Amino acid sequence: MPEALPRAILEPLVRAALLEDIGRGNDVTTDAILSAGVVATGRIVARKPGVVAGLDLARLAFTLLDAGASFDASVSDGERIEARAPAALVRCEARALLTAERTALNFLCRLSGIATATRMLADLAVGTKARIVDTRKTTPGLRVLERYAVRCGGGQNHRFGLDDGILIKDNHLALAGSMRSAVQAVRTRCGHMTKIEIEVDTIEQLREALALQTDAVLLDNMPPHRIREAVALANGRVLLESSGSVTPENVAEIASTGVDLISSGWITHSAPALDFGLDLEGAARE
Repeated sequence: MPEALPRAILEPLVRAALLEDIGRGNDVTTDAILSAGVVATGRIVARKPGVVAGLDLARLAFTLLDAGASFDASVSDGERIEARAPAALVRCEARALLTAERTALNFLCRLSGIATATRMLADLAVGTKARIVDTRKTTPGLRVLERYAVRCGGGQNHRFGLDDGILIKDNHLALAGSMRSAVQAVRTRCGHMTKIEIEVDTIEQLREALALQTDAVLLDNMPPHRIREAVALANGRVLLESSGSVTPENVAEIASTGVDLISSGWITHSAPALDFGLDLEGAARE
């Protein structure tokens, strides 16, 4: 299971999401119907099977509105859950329960959807050496959460941003004038601890990249038969990453080529949400 994200990262994101919903003050519907002091219990239940991610965010949504809220999870992030199975039992002030409900479920549905999509691809690659990794095609402002969800689903993370890894892409090559010029430039300006990956479209470009002794090569939108040719040519000299339109329909064939990494934007930008609901189980005045 992945390491939990620290509260220092989670709390500002949950606060922002709650403020987006509460707006200038409160939940006018809930506060008009319910008086203060009513305590309610609700059970978060999965509507479909999948992999769970985002429980700490859901917990924070309730506890930020009611410091005395209890949140007892029945599963852990990274675990599979069946349809109609409980994920957590929440008990807090009824106003807080209803006001935080959608924020909590939005995080849980979104991140669990990403974890479920990632696990689907990872399962389809079982029996090969290929590892599923994500891309920078994430929701602005939520990358740290979505990357965490990928890890919950059994995937791994690519570079987190533009500042922690070098990836020379086609437009860099066009502006640099040549692959050699681009590689020499980054070697001159970047420290020895920073790995260099270069994107190629053809086997001819791969030969050039291998001669320049980069650390990794991204095979952009190559069909499986061409990826096999690239794997044979590289012969383990560099890490090979396949990228471009990776889906559940083609990931097994790509993995069978012997490539090291398969990067997929689909697992973050197009993963369907995993549906969760909050079922009330009772309320009382305390």
